[in-house]
Amino acid sequence: MPSSALHDRATACLRRLAVAVLACVAGFGGTAQAAEPEAWKLDPVHTRVVFAVSHAGFSSAIGTVSGSEGGLLYTPGEWDGARLVVEVPITRLDLGDADWNRAALAPNLLDGDTHPTARFVSNTVTALDPHRAEVCGDLTLRGVTRPLCMQVTANAVERHPMPPFRQTAGFSATATLSRSAHGLDAWPSMIGDTVELRIEAEATRASRSFAERLFGEAQAGPTNHDTTAPGEQP
Repeated sequence: MPSSALHDRATACLRRLAVAVLACVAGFGGTAQAAEPEAWKLDPVHTRVVFAVSHAGFSSAIGTVSGSEGGLLYTPGEWDGARLVVEVPITRLDLGDADWNRAALAPNLLDGDTHPTARFVSNTVTALDPHRAEVCGDLTLRGVTRPLCMQVTANAVERHPMPPFRQTAGFSATATLSRSAHGLDAWPSMIGDTVELRIEAEATRASRSFAERLFGEAQAGPTNHDTTAPGEQP
């Protein structure tokens, strides 16, 4: 066989080998990217929402809401595929005074009897670095759904030092919202419109079935919630 023909056959074999190697590498890369993020369940004891709103310009009234429940999908150090669903029990609001609490939960403000929970469901998670991300989604408060973005920091993911030594993830987040956008427009001269939020949360590893149930329900969307602003036609 002429040397030129041998050269051509050898070149063709090398090309086929290179294509096979690249396909194999791509296959491994695709498998890694397709891996599902880990499932986590919020710890309601160690998850708290802190809010601050102007009190007639004199000071900021500060309150807390404890007992939030929900979960997230998250792989430590990565934000690809991360998702979040949270239910906040508005009726557990505490402004440090019983009269203030009753006023805040009255029908002309939070209307706690009719809308006892607020709900946040993430739509997008944009990584800022391995430990920080912007999490944007829909907040349903007082029956009105509006977009909300939070700046989230992943503080630590490790085994908790106290029994039962569960794998725990901790997060801090901040956000701002307009109360009037959710229909909380009473007392505009006494209560500021901008509400500052700070969230401290801990979560423990959860089963895949928990995540599937939680995010399956989130995919179905909120029930018995009005997504129109006050005065709008549905």
